[in-house]
Amino acid sequence: MSLSAKFVAIAKKVLPSPFTIAIFLTFATAMLALVLTEPSDTNGPHLLQIAGFWEKGFWELLKFTMQMMMILVLGHALALSKPFSKFIDKMLVLCKDLPSAAFVVTFFTLIFALINWGLGLVFGAIFARKLGEYAKRKNIPLNYPLIGAAAYSGLMVWHGGLSGSAPLTITGEKHFLVDKMGVIPVQETIFSTMNITTSLLLLILLPLLMYFIAKRSETAPYKLPQTEWNDEGMELVEGAEKLDHSKIFAFAIGGVFLAISIWKAIEVGNFFKMLNLNAINFLFFGLCLLFHGSISNFSKAVKTAISGSTGILIQFPLYAGIMGIMKYSGLINEFSDFFVQISNDFTFPFFTFISAGIVNVFVPSGGGQWAVQGPIIVEAASQLNVPLSKCVMALSYGDQLTNMLQPFWALPLLGITGLKAKEILPYTFLLFLAGVCIFGLMLAIF
Repeated sequence: MSLSAKFVAIAKKVLPSPFTIAIFLTFATAMLALVLTEPSDTNGPHLLQIAGFWEKGFWELLKFTMQMMMILVLGHALALSKPFSKFIDKMLVLCKDLPSAAFVVTFFTLIFALINWGLGLVFGAIFARKLGEYAKRKNIPLNYPLIGAAAYSGLMVWHGGLSGSAPLTITGEKHFLVDKMGVIPVQETIFSTMNITTSLLLLILLPLLMYFIAKRSETAPYKLPQTEWNDEGMELVEGAEKLDHSKIFAFAIGGVFLAISIWKAIEVGNFFKMLNLNAINFLFFGLCLLFHGSISNFSKAVKTAISGSTGILIQFPLYAGIMGIMKYSGLINEFSDFFVQISNDFTFPFFTFISAGIVNVFVPSGGGQWAVQGPIIVEAASQLNVPLSKCVMALSYGDQLTNMLQPFWALPLLGITGLKAKEILPYTFLLFLAGVCIFGLMLAIF
């Protein structure tokens, strides 16, 4: 039995569902807070206080949850459109066997994830699904879980790309830490020499890693989930329903969305300053209408896509509750302060990277993680005289790296591909190990 096959066998025995993992993490966080933090002077027993922190956090990210659901649903719907489908079809001919398929899926997933994490995640999932269908038609032996892991690899590079939460947040003139750190432009974070070099290395080495893993992996039969997607319906329409099937009407409405997006970009005067979740969702909405060519086709795509977001709806509040415990109990301070105490000006970025990776397992949200870790990192970096821009990117690297261990953001991919978390995690763990080496080396060099 190969090494990867052993990983798969072990994972199937020990890993529960992502929802159950979230429950376990909730109890683990509560127990850590009970042991490592002190109760306040009021409001009853410590355990009840922690329960109150969890309940308070549970409801704090509802807006963010909706934004995440929309970016995934709209990204999925966009990936189901004919232009994207044709692009993927052209890429499928490059997938002549399992190793080449692993390389191609990883490479293009990384490219799209650097542009936008939601698009990269959903594009990769659609690519993996269509590759599975293509391989069955062409009788190409495939290791479908490995391809699923390749399609998830974009979540390991996104925070260093154009949709990175922390680097984009600190470009705003009114961000919550502006008094302590000022405004840091993307030229010092996303477009820094360190991050460009890191992104290029990931873009080269990760596809090659998946290629060589695939060469040593065993192929296996697999079953694709049933899909109801079909944008070529021949239903009879009449009267006002014709608007739902009109290309002109869809192009007009989609054009309005794009015109407003362009106007907002011109008004802001800086493309990077308008890169936020609302702007991306607004733009995706317009592109979906244009690419699908009718409201009817767009609605069918959304109906298919929305099932992939159900895990976020029921699990994100649990992670928001975990974030509430860490934030309000002071547990996040305990984690971060430990690394500050053992750091100097050279090692602090590396320890920031490690702590961010640990925190991401409990709080799988780049923006939410910066909100709770940012103040501590800024204060410590100032004391140790470490460049703030480097520390921000160290946090970004840690946050994105442990996505390869945390199955939360894989939920849409799992819904689209029909895979289970425990099937892809053995392969994403190998990506994680490669990431530790690459990110650690870059933080040491620059």
